[in-house]
Amino acid sequence: MDVLTETLNGANKTRIMYRANLNFMRFNHYLSEMLDNGLLMKENNGDGRFVYKATKDGRTLLETLKKAKQFISI
Repeated sequence: MDVLTETLNGANKTRIMYRANLNFMRFNHYLSEMLDNGLLMKENNGDGRFVYKATKDGRTLLETLKKAKQFISI
C-alpha cells in the first residue's frame, strides 16, 4: 500500500523506498513485480530522470486494499 500511495502523483525510486520503509533488495523486488503486473508505470520526467506512477489498475488495487484494511481494523 505504501508504494502505491507514494506513486499516486509520481515519485522517484529513492523517495518511494524511504517512504515505504523498504530495504534496497526488497524494494527492487516489489517494484519489479508491480511494473510487471501493470500496477506502476515508469515515466521520463523530462530531465533524464525517471518517476514511477500508479496506473489505473494500481489505483484500483490501492482503494480495494484500503477498504479491506478498514474491515480488518474493526
